[in-house]
Amino acid sequence: MFPAPGKLSVKICGITRADQAQAIIQMGADALGLNFWDRSKRHIAPASAAEWAPALRSLTTLVAVLVNPSPSLPVELIEKQVVDVFQLHGDESPEDCERVMSLGLPVIKALQVRDHASLAMIGDYPCETILLDAYNPGLYGGEGKSFPWELASEAQLRFPEKRFLLAGGLTPDNVAQAVAQVHPCGVDVASGVESAPGIKDLDMVRRFIAAAKGR
Repeated sequence: MFPAPGKLSVKICGITRADQAQAIIQMGADALGLNFWDRSKRHIAPASAAEWAPALRSLTTLVAVLVNPSPSLPVELIEKQVVDVFQLHGDESPEDCERVMSLGLPVIKALQVRDHASLAMIGDYPCETILLDAYNPGLYGGEGKSFPWELASEAQLRFPEKRFLLAGGLTPDNVAQAVAQVHPCGVDVASGVESAPGIKDLDMVRRFIAAAKGR
C-alpha cells in the first residue's frame, strides 16, 4: 500500500530504466513513479513500461503519473499491468478524479501550491491522498522548485481526513528537514536525485531515502 499507514513512505518518480528500478527497490523505496505524460522529460511509453514493469509489482508499488489523460489511457495501463496507483498531476477536476477512481485503483491527486488560498481546492477532491507540489503552471512538476512548507502544515490542519505527500524541490540535503517540519505521510522526488532527466544518480537516491527515513 502506498502511502503506507504509520510510517513515512518514499516515492522515487520518473523511472525510465529497468535496471535503475531494480536498484532503487533494493535501496528501500516504497514506490516508483512512471510518467506517462508524453510531454514530460521523463516520459515512458506504456508499451515500453510493459516490457519490465509488471515483474516489479510484487516488489514495490508502481504509480502511473498522468497529466490530463484521455479516458483510454488509464484503462490501457491497467490492461498492461504496469500500475498499482494512479497519480493525476494535471488540471483534472474532482469529477475527472472520480472517474479514474471508478476503475478500482487508488488515486493520488497532485495539486500545485501557490498560496494559502490555493489550499481550499483540496476539499473538493474525493481521493484520500493529496500530493502537494510547487506552483509551476504548464509544467506539472519535476522542475525542482519548492514551495513554503508551512503551507503543507496548514493543509494538514485544515483537512485532517486527507493524507499528504510532499513534493517539489526535495533533495538528499533538505528532505530530513522537510519531514521534520511537515510530518507528511510520504515524500516524492524526481529531479532532486537525477544526473539527467529520467536517469537517476543512484548515490543521491540512496542518500535521499536514508535521510527521509532517518537512517
